[in-house]
Amino acid sequence: MENISVVKLLLKLSPPVMLALLIQSIYNIVDSFFISRYSAAGLTALSIIFPIQLLMTALATGTGTGINILVSRMDGTGETKSQADIVKCGLFSGFFNYVIFACAGLLLIRSYFAISSDQISVQEQGIQYAQIIFAGSLGLFIESNCTKILQAKGNMLTPMIAQVTGAVINVILDPILIFGMFGMPESGAAGAALATIAGQFAAMLITLTAVCRIYRFQGKIRLQNCIRIYRAGIPSIVMQSLYTLYIVGLNLILKQFTEDAVTVLGIYYKLQTFFFIPLMGLQQVILPVISFNYGAGKNERVKDTLRYSILFSCGIMLLATVVFLTIPEQLLSIFSDSASIMEIGRYALRIISGSFIPAAFVMMFTVYFQGIDRGRASIFITVLRQIILLVPLAWLFHYAGLNFVWLTFMVTEIISALAGLILYRTAKPFKPIHTLG
Repeated sequence: MENISVVKLLLKLSPPVMLALLIQSIYNIVDSFFISRYSAAGLTALSIIFPIQLLMTALATGTGTGINILVSRMDGTGETKSQADIVKCGLFSGFFNYVIFACAGLLLIRSYFAISSDQISVQEQGIQYAQIIFAGSLGLFIESNCTKILQAKGNMLTPMIAQVTGAVINVILDPILIFGMFGMPESGAAGAALATIAGQFAAMLITLTAVCRIYRFQGKIRLQNCIRIYRAGIPSIVMQSLYTLYIVGLNLILKQFTEDAVTVLGIYYKLQTFFFIPLMGLQQVILPVISFNYGAGKNERVKDTLRYSILFSCGIMLLATVVFLTIPEQLLSIFSDSASIMEIGRYALRIISGSFIPAAFVMMFTVYFQGIDRGRASIFITVLRQIILLVPLAWLFHYAGLNFVWLTFMVTEIISALAGLILYRTAKPFKPIHTLG
């Protein structure tokens, strides 16, 4: 964190994290792939439930990010004696998140599908899938916190092994449970959900075991430490939660044209995963690097980390732009051969690709501000991007027709990137923290 050159550090730490995240994203992608072969209504159902799964992931990874920040800063300042208390409270917070989300999700899921789709088959399959996902989400919440703890200590390999194991289990069980192979009953969407939570629990056991080898947990859970975790993780929770809410908003706007447009949006988010995952992995890597060096007072390393992360991100998103511009039909055909979806999606993917490079700037700026204890700036960019701009612009553009709605992404990312650059340029020089208080 302190002595290796920033470029070498990023190249060393990023690949395992990126691979782990990519494999984690396979859960939903694989579910969607097999479900699309089982039922077209099932694919639409998974597109509708996708933002709720993102909301669940936002709470899980955001809380884990809070733990990550505190543990990294403690290492940077040398204040490590109370780390076990923070980690213990972090694991408790994961269980608390599970209880709250599972109860709320099970109570509200029927109402959510009632306003999201008029097709009974879509509603039924979506509710079956969601109920199992919510009830079995303990694995996701605990694994997310354990992964962030291990990453804060520089262990990127164990989370990757955990994600690979979970994904392999999911891929193997999906066709068996969905289509009813090897004597198993045909379960459809419910089978996809069971395969997902089986993989998540496997990943949880691996990461939790690794954490328990590092820390010994004694004493009571301190509410103050739980509050510190959520306070440090709020920018990440808000950022990812708003990401979920704007997808719900876009779904409702697109539904006014045709539910095929909703399906196209769902397919897009699965396709863009392969390019945005490296950026999300880079976010997870630079957050502890920035937090550590900020705590240690090494301002130049903090700025170098931002510069190189933006450079790497723009290179990845340039490749993504080329792919989406040149082969949109081939990308769409992975999930559907519907003529309507092809017609809508071909235009949508090409227009949306114009947002990729400015999005790279936005994603790195939000983590940079979070790492240097400027949570308000991080939240401002997120709110600007996902609340003030995206859905309202989509609503305005929809009056001009479906094709104009897709312009929302490009306009939003350009404005947000400019706002992040202005905040970076006008920010006062920061001072290192020497105590966490």
